Amino acid sequence: MLEFLARLLGTQDGSKTKAKERLRLVLVHDRSSLSPGLLDSLKEELIQVITKYMEIDESGLEVNLDQSDESVALVANIPVKNVKRSVPRD
Repeated sequence: MLEFLARLLGTQDGSKTKAKERLRLVLVHDRSSLSPGLLDSLKEELIQVITKYMEIDESGLEVNLDQSDESVALVANIPVKNVKRSVPRD
């Protein structure tokens, strides 16, 4: 019953809002000419590089493309658990 009232009063995200967000993400990916597979590959390589220097929470990692006006930005939110004190040698 409470869920019905919340939907009726508009306190929960509806399917319309979720669909708009998905469409926005598709448009950003399209305009940046990056396929979702390429973005996933980029994310995996970022993880490989960053984990040389830091211990991160991969489950909380977010990598997105954001568009504002005519530019596209790669935005990464990476939860850091610990910073490694020594620099790795290749």
